[in-house]
Amino acid sequence: MNPGVAYAALAYLCWGLFPLYFKQLSEVPALEVVAHRTLWSLCFVALLLTLLRRWAWAPAVLRQPRVLGLFLLSACLLVINSLAYVWAVQHGHVLEGSLGYFINPLINVALGFAFLRERPRPLQWLAVGLAAFGVLWVTTQTGRAPWIALIIAFSFGFYGLVRKTAPLGALEGLTLETLLIAPVAAGALAVWTVQGHSAFALGEPLRITWLLLAGPLTAVPLLLFAAGARRLPLTTLGLIQYISPTMQFLLGVWLFREPLEPARLVAFACIWAALALYSLEGLWTSRRAAPTTLGALQRSSE
Repeated sequence: MNPGVAYAALAYLCWGLFPLYFKQLSEVPALEVVAHRTLWSLCFVALLLTLLRRWAWAPAVLRQPRVLGLFLLSACLLVINSLAYVWAVQHGHVLEGSLGYFINPLINVALGFAFLRERPRPLQWLAVGLAAFGVLWVTTQTGRAPWIALIIAFSFGFYGLVRKTAPLGALEGLTLETLLIAPVAAGALAVWTVQGHSAFALGEPLRITWLLLAGPLTAVPLLLFAAGARRLPLTTLGLIQYISPTMQFLLGVWLFREPLEPARLVAFACIWAALALYSLEGLWTSRRAAPTTLGALQRSSE
């Protein structure tokens, strides 16, 4: 097996199991969970960078306001995404959370067109249209837009857009993001602890252990993903990424027994069809381009 496939699959398997973790913290407010994720992730990645002796980038970056601004923006988007997802799991909306991550690849197509001057192919536009129809359908049938899914999809889509233009790698970028918002997280946790509202103040060892695990559980999948992404074409990575929302969907239906109303099922069907079209179109395009590229290389070597 290609090591890149193994790394990427492990990352998405970890993300797919996140609902099981966040359910253990259902009595801890989502904002506090996100604060713990931020603080303990920083401790974990800082220790990792120290062991690897990879702090050389920091002094130069800390003197560049534009780079700091970019990573502050990406950190805020990551907080919004994390807060929406944790809240969704804790309040019985695992299915809607998975819907957000199913929509996300198609949001990326639209964002690439709007901000990076990318030109999606006709079948890619058709896939985006199918997904939009699914969202519109569930909105009109239930009288409520799937706000949680949309917040998750757009926040992670914009996060990817910002990180695409930022100069640091996955480990260094995550370190800087958490470093920039860690003072706010630490301050909030300190205030809640003094007021007697935080998990630390209540002093339940098991709950505190779960919260401390947020650091490695947040950072390790991101590092596995980065290792996989460097070794795989985007088409392959795009197919593997559906492991995570599929697992979340199955957990929501069969383990957490969330209702799957007909309107929501139609929306999922539209988005699954859109993703199938998007993935097959990407595979077809890459295979069609491969002989052309090989022929060009052969001609250049003659």
